[in-house]
Amino acid sequence: MTRTRKSLGQRGEELAAEKLIELGYTLLARNYRCAYGEIDLIAQKGETLVFVEVRTRRGTAFGSPEESITARKQAHLIAAAQHYLQENLVSNENWRIDVVAVEMAKNGKLLRVEVLENAVTG
Repeated sequence: MTRTRKSLGQRGEELAAEKLIELGYTLLARNYRCAYGEIDLIAQKGETLVFVEVRTRRGTAFGSPEESITARKQAHLIAAAQHYLQENLVSNENWRIDVVAVEMAKNGKLLRVEVLENAVTG
């Protein structure tokens, strides 16, 4: 991953975290990694545990951020979320996977940060 791309991703995660906090989420973890992949953010919203995939795009040449989540990526997110639940002995908990789409103009100006609740389902 190039330095520019990594920097863009980190900026997107920061903007996503700020937006989630603004909407009343409590952040529990960042960049959770396991054998199934990585979950960008883990948060709590009311009684629901929320696993968050952040997608950041500069420009629309490759589609919108949310369009970039393939079926394979969805499967990895679900497996990673289930692994987290088992590893942390979380039971009887409502949970979901949200996507935060971050779009920026080519010049770096923020265009939108949108939380898509329950965007990935099994």
